[in-house]
Amino acid sequence: MKSEIRKIRFIDLFAGAGGLSEGFIRQGFEPVAHVEMDNAACNTLLTRTAYHYLKQTEQFNVYIDYLKSRITRTKLYSYLPEELKESVINLAIGKENNEQIFSRIDKLKGNEPIDLIVGGPPCQAYSLIGRAADKNKMKEDERNFLYVQYGEFLRKYQPKYFVFENVIGLLSAKADEGERYLDRLIELYREIGYETEFKILHASDFGVLQKRKRVILIGKKGMETGFYPEFVPHKSDVLVEEIFKGLPSLKAGEGNLLSTDYITHEKSGYLFDKKIRNELDFTTLHIARPNNEQDKEIYRIAVNKWNSKKERLDYNDLPDRLKTHKNRHSFFDRFKVVASDLPANHTVVAHIAKDGHYYIHPDIKQNRSLTPREAARLQSFPDDFYFEGQTEKPSRTSAFKQIGNAVPVLLAEEIAIKIKELLCQKF
Repeated sequence: MKSEIRKIRFIDLFAGAGGLSEGFIRQGFEPVAHVEMDNAACNTLLTRTAYHYLKQTEQFNVYIDYLKSRITRTKLYSYLPEELKESVINLAIGKENNEQIFSRIDKLKGNEPIDLIVGGPPCQAYSLIGRAADKNKMKEDERNFLYVQYGEFLRKYQPKYFVFENVIGLLSAKADEGERYLDRLIELYREIGYETEFKILHASDFGVLQKRKRVILIGKKGMETGFYPEFVPHKSDVLVEEIFKGLPSLKAGEGNLLSTDYITHEKSGYLFDKKIRNELDFTTLHIARPNNEQDKEIYRIAVNKWNSKKERLDYNDLPDRLKTHKNRHSFFDRFKVVASDLPANHTVVAHIAKDGHYYIHPDIKQNRSLTPREAARLQSFPDDFYFEGQTEKPSRTSAFKQIGNAVPVLLAEEIAIKIKELLCQKF
């Protein structure tokens, strides 16, 4: 059965940095192609492809050499077979590019079928925050209709199942005519030949130390209903403080985008159990943003308030000399401390790429916001997962953006386990 499981082949659409793919690969699924429009995310996907290939072919030392900056990214990619290089498709899904994407996937898949399609279109158009900020409620945003493009891949490749991930705003987002996009999606996919069922899953139920609710739609080819798997929450008493274990203390502006050695005496059962840490004695992307003195003073106030009273800082309660934003109503919760003493922190989102005020480190001595590595741990990415920039030069901003947009790996793996159970009934 193991050999058959390894042949379960999937395509990842709107792949981002590959959090969804990582969870499925852990469960023995074989990626045929990752399709993503963002260049930096595609570099990340290709680097992770190199990681898996080099590990499987007992050349893992090459990957370590790359993380240690002993070889270039170009050199790293030179170890990859051409087929794997071609499996990362850097194109925007849509009418203009779909035929080109199909052609490339057809070449990659050969005569073998695609068993599964996974992915989640960019969520900004459906998000409650995005709609609240836009006077047109994002109704004119083309991203509202990417589910139609997703449907074209279902029509073309006819997988046995699909997984469609998105924000809970998808449940309420409506078109001009008042009809929910979700209802249109279900109707369209039924016309293509799929029944679609969905539930809201909480990432914190599956080992992710973060409050992150997502709508997970699962579709099955045919007319059968009632197939949605049962997800049983994992009970745990682990606290968010585990994400900081083994990482050196930093002050604002300190750290290294490249290799950082662990603090050897700090061990975390959670990090090893969840495969966030492994046998490596170092990690990467542990670098803190620089902050001005005003921000650092606000950080100290926020941390003191949380650590002593378990109260969040209200921007309006700051001394007037520290208030720089005119729209104080919108910024009342702009500064937020990571809750290290709770089982789940607030959601990591892509805004972390713009500033870290919503993700303040709880240690007042460090007085800074989270590093990309700490944010990646909150998203349950392994420490050997490297987030690339557009060029060979590492980019903290690019890493934050990819991390904030990602599907947590542990949530993805839980979904993969259930999909594998469904698919194995057919093999």
